[in-house]
Amino acid sequence: MIISPDDQERVDAIEQALLARWPEVRIDPTTERIAALVDILGSPQLTYPTIHVGGTNGKTTTTRMIDSLLFAHGLRTGRFTSPHLETYRERISINGEPIDPKDLIFAYNDIAAYLDLMDEKFEHPISFFEAITALGFVAFAEHPVDVGVIEVGMGGQWDATNVVDADVSVIMPIGFDHMEYLGNTLHEIASTKAGIIKEGGFVVLAQQEPEAAKELIRKAAEVGADVVREGVEYSVASRAIAVGGQLLTIQGLHDTYDEIFLPLHGKHQAANAASALVAVEAFFGDQPLDIEAVRAGFAAVTSPGRCEVVHRDPTVILDAAHNPHGAKALAQTLKSEFNFDEIVAVVGVFGDKDALGILQELEPIVDHVIVTQSSSSRAMSSSDLEKLATSVFGNDRVFEVKDLHTALDRAVGDATRPLSEDTVGIIVTGSVVTVGEARTYLRKKFAK
Repeated sequence: MIISPDDQERVDAIEQALLARWPEVRIDPTTERIAALVDILGSPQLTYPTIHVGGTNGKTTTTRMIDSLLFAHGLRTGRFTSPHLETYRERISINGEPIDPKDLIFAYNDIAAYLDLMDEKFEHPISFFEAITALGFVAFAEHPVDVGVIEVGMGGQWDATNVVDADVSVIMPIGFDHMEYLGNTLHEIASTKAGIIKEGGFVVLAQQEPEAAKELIRKAAEVGADVVREGVEYSVASRAIAVGGQLLTIQGLHDTYDEIFLPLHGKHQAANAASALVAVEAFFGDQPLDIEAVRAGFAAVTSPGRCEVVHRDPTVILDAAHNPHGAKALAQTLKSEFNFDEIVAVVGVFGDKDALGILQELEPIVDHVIVTQSSSSRAMSSSDLEKLATSVFGNDRVFEVKDLHTALDRAVGDATRPLSEDTVGIIVTGSVVTVGEARTYLRKKFAK
């Protein structure tokens, strides 16, 4: 998309205004402020039906899959996801594309004065995440869209997105993350995430640990919601690795859907696809989906920064795994679907994440690790990460390169060293910011 200098300047100014707000990483667990804000805006999030996607891992990709399937069935779609990789416009997507700058500017101009008004009414001002969530709701209403596909930011019960009245709620696998806000047991975490289940609604439950599943089903029963479970009411019936992705057969609620090409790698992505398909089945009601639309929708799916191959020779893979569960899925995918003689990992992790757990999951499949850090203030220092990595990998397999761009250059140099017949793969992982900054840099580097 070509953006005029004037529009880009305004888009950048809006971003700075949003970033100047209460930061995304500081949470005051309540929907009181966002509820008051959308109320004064005329409740735009209630002007179109919604599918709400929560859980710990796989939320963003599943949201993108649902969006693509709905669009392939002829609906105008609005998709809200977080965080973003390269531009905040990615968070608010209309018909599969980041919001047009002019539409963004129009929507922001509509809400700016109300943001300031709400700031005066509460102890804490409207946060960055609350503001951009409201911005998305308004943009979707103004377009208008036929359906909104909304990813939960954190948790569920008190997340800013939970002012929607979802027709279908989807809860992806629940694991340990954000424990300072969500609790230290799967029961506590699941209890918070179950907050998106609506009275009399429909709930799609991806594969869960028993402790989490028990709490989710209890909550659904409490509010009279219908539940379908991966592995019981729906499943991946078959999966075969294919060039550039995988070929799936999915047993849905109303039909078996075969010969589905999914251009994403990993067994976990097949499971995500099954949950996405069933969510769309539930949205449309008691009838099978059009198989050609299903195939077209899945074939068009992209998931930037999720086991994304951004270059060949050498092969460079970006994966925003930021917890041990995500790192484990990445390791399994690399082992089963790629044939590298050697793997070099460039890893940058946030200081509040389980860096040790991430490194331990990567150790069996990574030969050398280059520890680094992104530009984020939340980034763990590369020196601290080096100490953790050395305890897992040993001295000889760990290298510290503080600057991310230099670390990437070193990895590419190592993978293309002369006189070597080894096939070397490079993975970049550890956080969404690390992967986003790497994606921007590598695209420019390899374009030269």
